[in-house]
Amino acid sequence: MTNMDQTLAVPRKNGELQFEAPWEARAFGLALALHEEGVYEWGDFSGQLATEIGQAEQSREESTYYERWLRALEAIAKENSLLTEEELEKKASEMASADDHHHSDHAHHHSRSRSIFRPEF
Repeated sequence: MTNMDQTLAVPRKNGELQFEAPWEARAFGLALALHEEGVYEWGDFSGQLATEIGQAEQSREESTYYERWLRALEAIAKENSLLTEEELEKKASEMASADDHHHSDHAHHHSRSRSIFRPEF
């Protein structure tokens, strides 16, 4: 297992990883699993995450740590030909439709873009 503590300051409480929603844990686990499978170097992911965080801060985009983590994961997945932009969009659209149908009784709408890893976007 990689030593993430040296490259990323992931949210922790009392030394334990903190996730606010199940999709955050899934995105975290997927990023780690892909690295452990040799798909990419951990430094590549942490560099992409730093870029995503920097871009969000520069544009004053409100986002959480794991929303930036997710964007980094998607970028690395595309960069390593794990999926194309079209595949990402198609899957995100499918999940959005399923999520919208599931939440049709709700009066609120989400303005953020959807993701294959976070269907509740």
